[in-house]
Amino acid sequence: QVQLVESGGGLVQPGGSLTLSCAPSGRIFSINDMGWYRQAPGKQRELVAAATSGGSTSFAGSVKGRFTISRDNAKNTVYLQMNSLKPEDTAVYYCNAEIATIPRMWHIYWGQGTQVTVSS
Repeated sequence: QVQLVESGGGLVQPGGSLTLSCAPSGRIFSINDMGWYRQAPGKQRELVAAATSGGSTSFAGSVKGRFTISRDNAKNTVYLQMNSLKPEDTAVYYCNAEIATIPRMWHIYWGQGTQVTVSS
């Protein structure tokens, strides 16, 4: 059974930084796209950043220039470096990945979510 395990959330002051990380537990064959979503209270879940297996990245307009997504393919880990954090970045952040546990059998997996709170 594959699970995505996230870490790195917490409380930070406005202007501060946090780094989230996510990696699958369990036996996998391959990973395709990986990304981060977030959901604030009363709002829909939204894509924050994504990274393909080939290294291409994309970002929501609200975080562009402040957040960086990176992958360590040897460790099957995706990171979200968040700088210049604002109160409106407060949300539960979810890791997302397309994983094959056997060849050509791709499924989307979600992490359990990690809380990020930006407040003074």
